[in-house]
Amino acid sequence: MAQYAATGCLNATYYASAEAQLETVMQLCAELDAQFIAQTAVYCRERGYMKDMPALLVAALAMKTAPELSRTFKRVMNNGKMLRNFVQIIRSGATGRKSMGSRPKKLVQAWLNSATEKELLAASVGNKPSLADVVKMVHPKPTEAWREAFFAWLIGKPYNVAALPPLVTAFEAYKQDRTQALPEVPFQMLTALELNDTAWAKIALQGGWQMLRMNLNTFARQGVFALPGMTEAIAAKLKDADAIAKSKVFPYQLMAAYLACSNEVPAEIREALQDALEIALMNIPEIAGKVVVCPDVSGSMQSAVTGNRGSASSKVRCIDVAALIAAAVLRKNSDATLIPFEVDVVDCRLNPRDTVMTNAQKLASIGGGGTNCSAPLAQMNKTKTNADLVIYVSDNESWIDTTSRGATATLREWEIFKQRNPAAKLVCINVTPGKTSQVVEREDILNIGGFSDDVFKIIAAFAAGQINAMFWVNEIKTINI
Repeated sequence: MAQYAATGCLNATYYASAEAQLETVMQLCAELDAQFIAQTAVYCRERGYMKDMPALLVAALAMKTAPELSRTFKRVMNNGKMLRNFVQIIRSGATGRKSMGSRPKKLVQAWLNSATEKELLAASVGNKPSLADVVKMVHPKPTEAWREAFFAWLIGKPYNVAALPPLVTAFEAYKQDRTQALPEVPFQMLTALELNDTAWAKIALQGGWQMLRMNLNTFARQGVFALPGMTEAIAAKLKDADAIAKSKVFPYQLMAAYLACSNEVPAEIREALQDALEIALMNIPEIAGKVVVCPDVSGSMQSAVTGNRGSASSKVRCIDVAALIAAAVLRKNSDATLIPFEVDVVDCRLNPRDTVMTNAQKLASIGGGGTNCSAPLAQMNKTKTNADLVIYVSDNESWIDTTSRGATATLREWEIFKQRNPAAKLVCINVTPGKTSQVVEREDILNIGGFSDDVFKIIAAFAAGQINAMFWVNEIKTINI
């Protein structure tokens, strides 16, 4: 449980799939005592900044009627999004029942009756469930007039206008008269209104860094960048080093934002995203030892990293993820070796001093041909190359070197490589995970299914020998509930 909750890894395999994690975590919770589940939940939230895992663990704790529930709930549910995650997990039946139960219900009521107006407004953004749904489910009984008016306003019941808190009052006034000052409420509350470009510009300047990154196309459609000085102001905000550090953004999020930009987004904004990506590299850990990165540049890597989901398909392709990992590792480890491959290895030299996007685009432009996953290791064995860590990034569609039985060609080449490098480790990132892999799970091999920015942390931990049960058990047991 410790290893899985902290890294997403179980038996040397990392799963990015939420479904796979849900099933596994619930099985593990059934076998563990409440104290350790509570410690794990707090660790995931306070040190790992996770959202779904800690909410799931608290929901599992609620099913055990454990005395640790109240203290754990208060530390994990530190914002409205976490509260709604918890309620959604309970309501889904994932933990065994769909009813809230008296203790969890009282804890949710207590959160609603102690949150500030800003916290409640932030929690009101989002669905499945909405905050209004939560209020209707648990029926909080507020002792303050403003809170009673707020809940009635939220769920569409008659309310005392004079008792509404300041921000809601300002929001209602703005809805009636657009000459009023733009209220400092979550921007999603304003987007349903008919706003002019000046109001949209104020939203962009008032909003947080992550909100700005995620809504560049919206601001472009609303004419924000056409206003004098706005392009420069937004670009400066996007590449503000302090804001990037505070937001804990990683390169993949910025690459996704860059690739998603429409033609209406000015070039200065796209350049600012590239600058932000370079700054975000500080959040990637350096990997100890000699590293070799083997990105798959075959034709199948041109597909969307999400798979084909129609209009919901990501603009980020598998090749973009491979290129990003290669370029990012090269930036943090300047002596790293790059061995792109398709049917055979491909000669491609990247300059570590170039931007990640420049190197990523250079690598992504190679794509084509079939897939031969064993080619890089075969090349390294031929040239007697030594390394401490080899990283594969592929969609695992290796059909050229298939065998009818026994070990794959990739695994056979790895065994030969290990004869020269007995302490070496292999990481295989399958960006579109299926039911098969090129290599088996074992102490020196980590299979990663799917991709998120957490993968950089996982690779560094594996290289440092930290992907083992007792390391994370000891870390989690330092948490005082």
